[in-house]
Amino acid sequence: MTDTPEQTPDTPAPGSPVPASPALDSLAAALPGGGSEVARRLVASAVESFARRGYHATTTRDISVGAGLSPAALYVHFPSKEAVLFEAGRNGHLHVLEEVESAAASSTDPIERIRAIVDRFVRIHAVHHTTCRVAQYELHALSEEHYREIAEIRRRTDAVVREVISSGVDSGAFRVGDVPTAALAILSLGIDVARWYRPGRVDVDDLARNYVDLALSMLGATRN
Repeated sequence: MTDTPEQTPDTPAPGSPVPASPALDSLAAALPGGGSEVARRLVASAVESFARRGYHATTTRDISVGAGLSPAALYVHFPSKEAVLFEAGRNGHLHVLEEVESAAASSTDPIERIRAIVDRFVRIHAVHHTTCRVAQYELHALSEEHYREIAEIRRRTDAVVREVISSGVDSGAFRVGDVPTAALAILSLGIDVARWYRPGRVDVDDLARNYVDLALSMLGATRN
């Protein structure tokens, strides 16, 4: 249940376009991916509404009006509400994959590679917690085809982390009996940040540093 603001002569009636908030503008600017300014504002409005109401309780009218547009504006840029969710989820997952690949390529030392991967992964899920929360926890609402596409991006991300851990096991830097489980555990810890993180609750630098230490401990790193 959300509070309903008191109507005044200057307050638009429910369902009328309203100017998008500065917070929405910031979210739109921070979204991964391209697209027109209007399309990005629609995606940002959808992410905000999905995070607050849930996918199924959000209407296309909510999304359009939240972006400061007419109630039917969404259909000019997207064929459906599900397509907006897919756009947000696909771009978010691709951004994470690119960052993980970049972190893995930043060193040849397995310990330094894991440091870089976990640091970036945790920072993304903290700084972009709203988008990541929607991208991670509303996947059930995607069509089968769209779900498969995002699942493939997730598998590619997992494969990078597994490769880094395996190389560390081979070199003696890590002591891990089950590489797939270790990779899953590290990624799951980072993903869950998006569920609970709120700005000001904990410093992002401290959070990332602590998660790096946890990951290295889980892997039985021979040095820190």
